[in-house]
Amino acid sequence: MAQGRGWEGTVLRLMRAKDFTLTVTGVEEVTGEYRRLLLSDGGLLAATGVHPTIWIRLWFENAGRPHQRAYTLVDPDPAAGAFALEFALHEGAASDWARAAKPGDTIEATVQGTGFEPPAPAPSHVLVIGDPASLPAINSLLGTGEGALGSAPATVWFEGSPDGADGGLPFRTDPARHEIRHVVRADAGAALVERVRAELPALLAATTDPYVWIACDTRTTRTLSAYVRKELGLPKERLHALGYWRAS
Repeated sequence: MAQGRGWEGTVLRLMRAKDFTLTVTGVEEVTGEYRRLLLSDGGLLAATGVHPTIWIRLWFENAGRPHQRAYTLVDPDPAAGAFALEFALHEGAASDWARAAKPGDTIEATVQGTGFEPPAPAPSHVLVIGDPASLPAINSLLGTGEGALGSAPATVWFEGSPDGADGGLPFRTDPARHEIRHVVRADAGAALVERVRAELPALLAATTDPYVWIACDTRTTRTLSAYVRKELGLPKERLHALGYWRAS
């Protein structure tokens, strides 16, 4: 696949992206819809270093064409040259690969564009809106101790499945500082948007230096980002918003 990644691969090469081959070393079934893969990094961490929310692009084949998706590293260990990746399983080439992956399998990865700049001043309250696909990044931000955004309290609206499977997901939040507000996914994300619109304004008004972090499906992320910026007037430097997947 390295020789045929289409226009995306061409652009990444021009931007001096670095390529690595990862090898699956273990598999953990977290829930029926969430799978963790353990990987050796092929020299990736030694070349790039580690920072909060560090992410990579994985390359899959989809109907004979190259297909890339971004994933946040879990427990990166430069000394061991290893990390894990967590997959929220649904339809698509990435999930198909993750479901079938076994020790010894390899996959190509590209590193380009990853970085983390904590907001200044430090947040007095962190407002997070996410779902299983963005859980690794949420964990990296908040952590179990003092996370990447410091020791500020956080409120997390977490959109999940109606069957209650989210209770088995690997949250690394601190119950003493982090409140998780579970929202069942309904109406293609409309239920989450309604809940956030009802509850976020009061929390923003009650804190001096808020920071809002949004990572849901692309459509929901755009809707909530526009709401926070245009209707609530949050400065752009106090908002991070990135669509993590596209709803079919």
